[in-house]
Amino acid sequence: MLRVIAVKPLDGYKLYIEFSDRVVRVIDCSFLLHGTLGEPLKDLDYFRRVRVDDDARTIVWPNGLDPAPELLHEGQESIDAFKRHRTAA
Repeated sequence: MLRVIAVKPLDGYKLYIEFSDRVVRVIDCSFLLHGTLGEPLKDLDYFRRVRVDDDARTIVWPNGLDPAPELLHEGQESIDAFKRHRTAA
């Protein structure tokens, strides 16, 4: 079963996320900034309060927003692409 095992806030609304299948992604989470649970995340200080919840298998914020690990895992930029982009800049 896929799990998030580590998270680190980066610039803006990006997160560095490690998954149980050893995949590492840099994810732009601005797609989460909508709706009742997403609105508080617009405050970057609040956004940075993200943590891994072992019971939920994913990241969570204090208000209970907990996107499925599969949603975060699929279709996002891999850390290899992120490193190549940073080195080229």
